[in-house]
Amino acid sequence: MKVSDFDYDLPQELIAQEPADPRDSSRLLVINRETGLFEHRVFSEITELLRPGDVLVLNNSRVVPARLIGRKETGASVEALLIEKLGSGLWKAIVRPGSKIKLGNELIFRSISCKVVEHCEDSSRVLDFHGAADEEIKEAGLLAIPPYIHKYPDNPESYQTVYSQREGSVAAPTAGLHFTDELLGSIESRGVAIEYITLHVGIGTFRPVKSEVLNEHKMHSEYFTVSSETAKRINDARAECRRIVAVGTTTVRTLESIATRHGKLVGDSGQTDIFIFPPYRFRIIDSLVTNFHLPKSTLLMLVAAFAGRELIFSAYKQAISMKYRFFSFGDACFIM
Repeated sequence: MKVSDFDYDLPQELIAQEPADPRDSSRLLVINRETGLFEHRVFSEITELLRPGDVLVLNNSRVVPARLIGRKETGASVEALLIEKLGSGLWKAIVRPGSKIKLGNELIFRSISCKVVEHCEDSSRVLDFHGAADEEIKEAGLLAIPPYIHKYPDNPESYQTVYSQREGSVAAPTAGLHFTDELLGSIESRGVAIEYITLHVGIGTFRPVKSEVLNEHKMHSEYFTVSSETAKRINDARAECRRIVAVGTTTVRTLESIATRHGKLVGDSGQTDIFIFPPYRFRIIDSLVTNFHLPKSTLLMLVAAFAGRELIFSAYKQAISMKYRFFSFGDACFIM
């Protein structure tokens, strides 16, 4: 398949600029893979779609304030997006304007500064913050809100899931933004088990697929971890024919990456660059909660691999006609 097979037209006014308030008041498009039918719900009604015995798997990664806005020693404006910690005060970053930032340049961000010490093959830079502590760097930064959201949120916590714990993501695992503490409590009281994994969302979220042929695209690697205890509970549920419901494509990529690597789900951690697109045989998950994704994105390709391209594009067409809200702060799908 080709990248162009995953393109669609979206009216700009359907790109959500603010999150739903409360979070679980967003709309929910239910997609039945067996019947091909759609149902229109409110996200809080997901409790009626989950069954006692289901396992809901969430990504508990927390977004770090990785976007730094400042100036060069000459006074020229610069930006840096921190994408990987390399050591004490040493970070790999994407810088703007890239053509104007050279080796040896000193960059100043609020109360901290750094020196460009390496120019990497992928056009990123290595920045030396002169031993500054992580907390000092975070104090100087902002959350890297996607470029299609034009206003920085009044409450930055709205770009964090209520269950976020482990810092490390550049972007939020946005399918989880719809859950509230109260909704999670209701889900558990229904007899649904909740499990947590971690995948730190990396710069690949912002990078387009540049190869027209899908199998030529290389994903940026991202760190993940799943405990042995979590893996065992998920495996036990699968052995008992209970549904595994993944919240978000990051959760899917984590579970499927481990299963691909080991032939089954086990406790594991490391880097994954798995790229899931049609056709693909899913080994772990049975259902998926996900947002509406950008045209030609790897996220849309994963969803199409799970539900079928024709069904997903039919669902997107209906969602557009009914003015659902799209992307990070938008509405959600529950694919059964």
